[in-house]
Amino acid sequence: MSSAKRKDAPGGTSAAKVPKTRSDSRPSKSPKSEKAKFDSKTSSKPSKTSESKPAAAPSISRLKEEEPLFPRGGGSILSPLEHKQIHVQAKQDVLFEQESGQAKKKAERAHKKPKGQSNDGKASKPEQGGDTVKIESLNYKRLVKGSMVLGQVAEINALDISLALPNNLVGHVPITSISETLNERIATEAAEAAEDDENDKEAQEDDGVDLKSLFRLGQYIRAYVVSTIEETTASSGKPRRHIELSLRPDQTNSGLSSKDVVTNCTVMAAVASVEDHGFVMELGLEDSKLRAFLARKEVDETIPESQMQPGSVFLCLVTGKNGQVAQLSTLQKKMGSIRNHASEATTINTFLPGSAVELLVTDISGRGLAGKVMGSLDVTADVIHSGAGPQALDLGEKYKVGKKTKARVICTFPTADDPKLGVSLLDHIVSLEPKTVESSNKSPVEVIPLSSIVEKCTVTSVEPEIGVFVDIGIEGVSGFVHISRLKDGKVDMVSESTGPFKLQSVHRGRVVGYNAVDGVFQLSFEQHVLEQPFLRLEDIPVGEIVHGIIEKLVIGPDGVSGLLVKLAEGLTGFVPEIHLADVKLQHPEKKFREGMKVKSRVLSTDLVKRQIRLTLKKTLINSEAIPLKSFDEVAVGLQVPATIINVLGNGAVVQFYGSMRGFLPIAEMSEAYIRDPKEYFRVGQVVDVHVLNFDAVEQKLYVSCKNPAAFGIEKQLALKKLSLGDIISAKVVQKTEGHVFVELVDNSLRAMISVGHLADGSTKKNQAVLKKIYVGQTLTDLVVLDKIEGRRFIALSKKPSLMKASQEGKLLTSFDDVKVGQLYPGYVKNITATAVYVQFAGPLTALVPKSRLPQTIQKEASFGMEKHQSFLVKISSVDRERQRIFAAHPDSEKIEKNETAGRSSHMSAAVENPVDEAITSTDDVSVGRVTKAKIVSVKGTQLNVKLADNIQGRVDMSSVFDSWDEITDVKAPLRKFHQGDVIPVRVLGVHDAKNHRFLPISHRSTSSILELSSKPSDVKGAAVESLSYEKLENGSTYVAFVNKVQDRTLWVNLSPNVRGRINTLDISDDVSLLENLSSNFPVGSALRVRVLAVDPSQGRLDLSARSSVSSPALTWGTVKKNMVLPGRITKINERQIMVQLSETVSGPIHLADISDDFDDANTMNYSKNSVIRVSIVDLDKSNKKVRLSSRHSRVLNSSAEVKDREFTDVSQVVVGDIVRGFVKNVSDKGLFVTLGGDVTTMVKISDLSDRFLKDWKDSFQVDQIVKGRVTSVDPTVGQIQMNLKPSVVEKDYVPLLNYQDLREAQIVTGKVRKVEEFGAFILVDGSNNVSGLCHRSEMAEKSVDDARKLFSEGDAVKAIILKLDKQKRRINFGLKPSYFEGEGSDESDDDDAGAPLISDDEDEDMDDNVSAVIITGTDNVEEEEPEGEDMEMTDAAGEVEGLDAGGFDWDADAVSKKRGPASVVDEKPGSQDKKKKRRKAQIEVDKSGDLDAFGPRTAADYEQLLNRQPNSSTLWIEYMAYQLQSSELAEARKVVERAITTINSVEETEKLNAWIAYLNLEVRFGTEETVEEVFKRACQVNDQQEVFQRLASIYIQEDKPEKADELFQALVKKFGSTSPEVWYNYGHWLHAVQNQPDRAKALMPRAIQALPTQAHLPLMTKFAGLHFSSENKNPELGRTMFEGLIAQFPKRFDLWKQLLDHEDVPGADKAVVRDVFERALKAKGLKPRAAKKWFKRWADWEEKNGDQKSREKVGAKAAEWVRARTDSKADAGDEEDADDD
Repeated sequence: MSSAKRKDAPGGTSAAKVPKTRSDSRPSKSPKSEKAKFDSKTSSKPSKTSESKPAAAPSISRLKEEEPLFPRGGGSILSPLEHKQIHVQAKQDVLFEQESGQAKKKAERAHKKPKGQSNDGKASKPEQGGDTVKIESLNYKRLVKGSMVLGQVAEINALDISLALPNNLVGHVPITSISETLNERIATEAAEAAEDDENDKEAQEDDGVDLKSLFRLGQYIRAYVVSTIEETTASSGKPRRHIELSLRPDQTNSGLSSKDVVTNCTVMAAVASVEDHGFVMELGLEDSKLRAFLARKEVDETIPESQMQPGSVFLCLVTGKNGQVAQLSTLQKKMGSIRNHASEATTINTFLPGSAVELLVTDISGRGLAGKVMGSLDVTADVIHSGAGPQALDLGEKYKVGKKTKARVICTFPTADDPKLGVSLLDHIVSLEPKTVESSNKSPVEVIPLSSIVEKCTVTSVEPEIGVFVDIGIEGVSGFVHISRLKDGKVDMVSESTGPFKLQSVHRGRVVGYNAVDGVFQLSFEQHVLEQPFLRLEDIPVGEIVHGIIEKLVIGPDGVSGLLVKLAEGLTGFVPEIHLADVKLQHPEKKFREGMKVKSRVLSTDLVKRQIRLTLKKTLINSEAIPLKSFDEVAVGLQVPATIINVLGNGAVVQFYGSMRGFLPIAEMSEAYIRDPKEYFRVGQVVDVHVLNFDAVEQKLYVSCKNPAAFGIEKQLALKKLSLGDIISAKVVQKTEGHVFVELVDNSLRAMISVGHLADGSTKKNQAVLKKIYVGQTLTDLVVLDKIEGRRFIALSKKPSLMKASQEGKLLTSFDDVKVGQLYPGYVKNITATAVYVQFAGPLTALVPKSRLPQTIQKEASFGMEKHQSFLVKISSVDRERQRIFAAHPDSEKIEKNETAGRSSHMSAAVENPVDEAITSTDDVSVGRVTKAKIVSVKGTQLNVKLADNIQGRVDMSSVFDSWDEITDVKAPLRKFHQGDVIPVRVLGVHDAKNHRFLPISHRSTSSILELSSKPSDVKGAAVESLSYEKLENGSTYVAFVNKVQDRTLWVNLSPNVRGRINTLDISDDVSLLENLSSNFPVGSALRVRVLAVDPSQGRLDLSARSSVSSPALTWGTVKKNMVLPGRITKINERQIMVQLSETVSGPIHLADISDDFDDANTMNYSKNSVIRVSIVDLDKSNKKVRLSSRHSRVLNSSAEVKDREFTDVSQVVVGDIVRGFVKNVSDKGLFVTLGGDVTTMVKISDLSDRFLKDWKDSFQVDQIVKGRVTSVDPTVGQIQMNLKPSVVEKDYVPLLNYQDLREAQIVTGKVRKVEEFGAFILVDGSNNVSGLCHRSEMAEKSVDDARKLFSEGDAVKAIILKLDKQKRRINFGLKPSYFEGEGSDESDDDDAGAPLISDDEDEDMDDNVSAVIITGTDNVEEEEPEGEDMEMTDAAGEVEGLDAGGFDWDADAVSKKRGPASVVDEKPGSQDKKKKRRKAQIEVDKSGDLDAFGPRTAADYEQLLNRQPNSSTLWIEYMAYQLQSSELAEARKVVERAITTINSVEETEKLNAWIAYLNLEVRFGTEETVEEVFKRACQVNDQQEVFQRLASIYIQEDKPEKADELFQALVKKFGSTSPEVWYNYGHWLHAVQNQPDRAKALMPRAIQALPTQAHLPLMTKFAGLHFSSENKNPELGRTMFEGLIAQFPKRFDLWKQLLDHEDVPGADKAVVRDVFERALKAKGLKPRAAKKWFKRWADWEEKNGDQKSREKVGAKAAEWVRARTDSKADAGDEEDADDD
């Protein structure tokens, strides 16, 4: 980067000196100094002795003694300090001497101390300091893999980011070490870019990951040290230290578990997905499934929305935990609050860098501060982060030992013997805000930029052997000068009291760096640094003149290719070859040599590549022009020098400074004509140019070499006034072979005339005119043909045809002037094989197709034309949308008529079997002719007819009927016509079948057919002029016919050439017809329409098919209350439906306005873009708000039954009314219930229920329907109160049961409230919290050891009261089945009285032996439940191997089939006794938990079971089947919707089963749209490949091969590169089911190309096996494939086994099987064990299929193989012996 190299941070170990650990290893000091040191401990002031030095230096603690102050020897520099400092230092001295084994020697020296020294004090020192932690600073050597540090984003590059770390360290985070989500994004984009090579480079760059959008400068993040490397570069002998970091949450949160994540701790979190209300965050905790969520309101305002994208990482504060979800926050007021420390932490693992901590100060010294967290975790703050160095704080005064203070963790020390952390007490670190200057609120770098000179640096603190801290004149910000930067020479040490760098000494310094984490500037006092012009690449301004020394000549293939010039220490620039001199040097090595001083100018700097480009061109160095570096400096007319870097045929590319480039057109290179720019210009040439024009947005710049003074303001105005088509005169100034250059007489503007524009004639005539022209001649009657103001270009023409057209106003100069059918003169611009391009004035061009040229010239070369030839054309059509003009030769129609007349004589005989005998030739078929035609076919929108066997035509359905009354079938008007009918027709023209255009009869071609009409008015009356857009008027009505149906639009035809559209809301007054446009308005159906708007120029027509009384356009001015209108649903959520009534009017339908019965009010019953009828309930035009209703009583029938009244005002509510409403809000004071509109009632907590509700909020939720009685109404303030208690609301209310209402032996029902080992507490249904205990001894006939194994909380049970104590309010229940045997037959449904009413085992299939499973078997049942469910799903699989459709039985007996034999038992005839016996056996089964003997029979039964087993997909599917049994398709959909939302997402298999059931339902009973919607939703929450395969299998089962084929194709396209299974499934289906082996075979090459190499062999063997096993078998092809595989993989013996498996089938050719057995023995590398098995299999096969001879042959082959094996081993051994010899 620059010469400013990173030095060790203050407080760190000096890089040049190794610290020593023993105090006796330091240089010897005089006893007087040692004595003075200890004497100072008893005095609060600096003490003096007679032997002390006159200038006392500060005392250095024993901590400093570890680092030798005088490596070459010398005296002591010790002197007294203030009392508090000496007290702390002395304690540290004793501590470190004790640790180094010197305590004994120190104790001996203590006897020699003066009398004033207290022995007691000395004896207590080691005890007090015994637990003191050594204060260490973070440095490069202490950073190891696994360290974690708090960093701040300092620089963001394309592929990495740089972090400022504590103690002046810098780390780098590559783009691949940010998060796993970001890596997946990068991989996905790379894969997409590889697949789509056609995308341009810019588009790919725009779509890439931009780190600048993921991070912001100054952002605090925690980093994990991946590695520390010292890199040695060629340019520098000193190794460069590189710290690689990672931000991946799984690394930066390493050591954290879910228990360690507590409130106010910090975590690194990556955005996993973006949701509506916030962001799902990934923590990367390995041992936990703890997830995290960051609400949008918890995102700090400084974080832009664009930064919250998947893959970005943030340091977040945990604000709470909700189960397995941690709530996060990035709000600065929370993150930066030091009060938010993890006080709930239970382990020290919680405290990671970035976390706030409360520490107990245990030690204070000059090097910093030490403390403990949680009483055991050591933390230290070094000289910088304690504030002792930068702020010159007296730590002893600010912090007290034994007191608590708060700090923030900044690093970890993994190599420490005991866990230890580094903390910071600096304000900006504690508050997690970037360091700012207090006075200006700017960053320090903005106040003093890097490389700045600081004139006055005052030393405030001295760290011997390390450096000095200085005051640089900025309040709150200090600087640090490392000892190696104090002066140019070497400095061994610095002192506070002596020397040039003592306290308060002032120096001149230069800023060489800044660390944002430390908040400290790095400075240098070195003289050479102060004098150096540049320190960094960023300091070098582009265009600056710099001096340097040639460091090296760069030698290339062609000699010297450039120079390396050293500008300053660490800064080297490159001079390219073209910039070595103004002229091209033949021998640059003779002019330049190493060490030579040169003067250069900076061309550009590249901060990313760290490169500097220089120029040595004198022209550029000596130029006084302002260097042009950006478009901000560009102005039209600006004159600057530029260097040509590329010469093209039409100009040259020139370069300025930086990345600025411009284009020099050939016309602007010189005043004279230039044919080839390469003849006059070369690469590297410097030219003076001035700016013609520029576009900063498009980054385009045009320049000129012409004299700018020659084109002043007068000429600019004259050029602007000049218009295309003007007739002017000009004087010839130059003549060349191809052009004449002239100067306009009036204004001296330069213009050009091409030779081809001198005359209308041929090239020879133009050349003849050119010869007569001479320089100085004045040419008149010149037409301005083209003008480009930006390039000052004018093109003229002397063609008389163009001049005449200009005078008559027929010269086309703009697209708006073009009119179809008119003749316009032009000239040939270009000629291709299929068309001629004709140009008019300016860039206006027309296309003349080959077919529009006369037949006589179509076969000629270039159609007999030349460029610039005059050409009169006739405009045939105009495409205004694409700005295209189509023209024709003016004589083409006449020639075609003549040719047709000439051909008619010999073609008339070819007209065969005319329908109308009057037609004898094609001449008889003319426009207006009435004749007969025979219908060939009847299509949806037209009749295909023929006039003869060789004359085809069509009758558009809009040309069949004169009026609406003639149409008998609106949906199929052409149904009355049949093939073979002969109808009268009138010839209208020609219909071009290729582009579906209506053309005149003269435009007949091979692709055209006759356009006919069979309207009675056309056939019987005179010819009627065809309908066109120009004849349409707003409000006029027509009969239209549907031509195309889209989602929201119908396209209709009014005539063959007039087409219009009808929007959804204008199609019909009957809204029910708009639900399915394709079925209610099929293609070909007729409509009566009214013109709403027409634009003939654009060919646009808007129609309406609604009645004329309907409002044509609804606006806020025309909308009225109580209007009933159709509307289109635009948005749906759980609370409302947004409906659009017109382009400007839309409003919501709230829940209370959806239906007259609130039970049916469900927004999910509606679908987006569907059309419904709504009524306007309330209207606020001023605020443009409207309240809509879709109640039947409003939109259909006012007398319809209304269960829930509609309220629009408080006055409608009457006290005593019983009403229902929707819960609007659940607050701490009660419920707020909306009755409709703005009418809202309040329900107090005391009025919610007759029963006591412990957690009443859990019983209510927003949008829940509640029923209550109005208790008070205050219309003045609009307040209503309501009571929901059943005792107040219900007329037939039955009071809740109390203990007084019960009796012993009474049978009750209830729910298990709580279960303990000794029994279950049961809450009686319908009671006022009456509950009792059922002891485990009363639960079953046999003993129950643990009641928790039999019952769970929430189970519904039926029990009998065994004992009742009303006074003590105690009840003993019994659940034994024997208690309920005496009940009558009327209560047969309750035979399972002793067991839970809801069971875990509802899905199990019982057999007759289940009766033996009683209470003791309950555990087994519970354990086997999931396995049973999986077995059911497996049994329901589809028929196709490898695919599981999750097949379901939709029959009426679906439930009973799965409920075991209980129902079968009841169906068997027999005596009553037998039934009773079976009932007893069944009761025993029910003791394990079944609902009853017959399974669920009603919806209520299913609801009860689902309350117990909400995650059972089998139960949900049976419930859905039950609804289908009742033909309740809508209810079945509701059930499955509930299933997919209720089943826990952790139960992936269960949730997938529910989705597959949903797909089954929609495929069988739904539409394609519903299937597609469910399919997309299923793919979002499940494994996409699994969903694809399941749906494919469903299509196969439902006999929908087309859909299955489409899905298989999508499968292989989406997953074919990773999953061989999808290819095989597709191939198996094509081969075995569809009988399409050829298509299956074609899949193989595609699969091989898509899949990785390791997947090829298994897949190829499977495909080969298909040829043996499928119905469309082709064994020969299968053998060929296996042979190829065996040849490719000769050592894969398993291929022989597979081949044999396919060959060895019943009826196989024995010779073929034997051949496989024999050939396999020749396989390379066949092992003895495999050979033994192979021979064994062969022998077994021969036993079954062979004879004695063949069996003996096997034995012989085996013996032969063994001998050959033995011989080969012997030969190998001989060779080895020979090698040894």
